[in-house]
Amino acid sequence: MKIRKSAATGSDKVDMQMTPMIDIVFQLLTFFLMSFKIATQEGDFNIKMPLAAAASSASVDPLPPIKVRLQADDQGNLASIKLGDNPATTSFAVLHQQIMKIVGTDTGPNSLASQAEVELDCDYNLRYANAVGAITAISGYVDPATGTVVKLIEKLKFAPPKAAQ
Repeated sequence: MKIRKSAATGSDKVDMQMTPMIDIVFQLLTFFLMSFKIATQEGDFNIKMPLAAAASSASVDPLPPIKVRLQADDQGNLASIKLGDNPATTSFAVLHQQIMKIVGTDTGPNSLASQAEVELDCDYNLRYANAVGAITAISGYVDPATGTVVKLIEKLKFAPPKAAQ
């Protein structure tokens, strides 16, 4: 028996369509490039390390908090400001000068200002603006020569509130 080839079968060669495959590859490449997010570097911390000479004085006792007492009158206005044993005043500028005398002008990482802590003891009915004024006087000032902010005391805490009398 003889097998004949028919004219309808044509060639047995299959064409591979390369254009759609290249399109898909470029779309995937574009997708991954557009969705790639660069991760931030781990372990990059802003740490103030002590100087080598300061390691020999490791037995330094922490400073007790500086106590600031803000007293209010019957209407909630500021009646007096008392810093530790200093006489009472009503001016935040005087409070700022007294803090400057205590901590000095050194503002480095091992300075007295970076170690000092202030405890604010406010009357129950004292207005909020007066507490903010005291915090401003304690925390720092703007240097008039350079226009930069100089930080004095960064550690601040409030005494537990007392009931209204």
